[in-house]
Amino acid sequence: MSITATEISTAATTSADRAGTAEETAAKPSFLPLIMDVAVPVGSYYLLKNGFGMSTMAALGWSSVVPAVRTVWGVVKERRFNALAALILFVNVVGLALSLVAGDPRLMLAKDSGVSSAIGIGILVSVKLGRPMMTQGMKPFLVKGDAARAAAWDRLAAGSEAFRKAERTFSLVWGTVLLTECVARVVGAYTLPIDTMVWLGTVVMITSMAVAFFLSGRFAVVPMEKMLEHELAAGTNG
Repeated sequence: MSITATEISTAATTSADRAGTAEETAAKPSFLPLIMDVAVPVGSYYLLKNGFGMSTMAALGWSSVVPAVRTVWGVVKERRFNALAALILFVNVVGLALSLVAGDPRLMLAKDSGVSSAIGIGILVSVKLGRPMMTQGMKPFLVKGDAARAAAWDRLAAGSEAFRKAERTFSLVWGTVLLTECVARVVGAYTLPIDTMVWLGTVVMITSMAVAFFLSGRFAVVPMEKMLEHELAAGTNG
């Protein structure tokens, strides 16, 4: 049986397509860690509490299973500490402790800021340890699934102090804003009328998120985007 030129061409094209698909798959950012460590536990909490009518304690308890398993698995099997999963687990534990508080309406309002403070502290500690936690959520949006951009990111992360500073700034902004939000809501809970604070707490939260997005974008994302583009251009010219 002879092999025609057409068959050879078709086989080569198929191999090239498969190789291209493999490269594209490898280049795509994996959102699985964010989904497993953040989206699943947070989403399951609201689903169990609001969808299935579970108590706050029960919903927090069951939604802690995934981050608890992920944290233990990372330490025991993968020999690494899963910071995101551990942070969500810590937040759930704080929520469980605060859910025991009852009776004082002002204290009930103030305890809602506990989640913000726990996350804020966790983020700031991660910066202090040299592993800015918010990078895991920011990097996919800057790399955009492009292998060249991912390589440029790695080069800058290894050799550019300005890039690393902007990376730390992103997490510092979010951690600081979340802690500030916590303080503002606690102060408001004990100084403003309860009826006012019930709706004002939501306004404070939304405003805080908007401020965090703006400041982190202005002082971290935009500079990092420019450095990435410059690094890409330098690599192409080289």
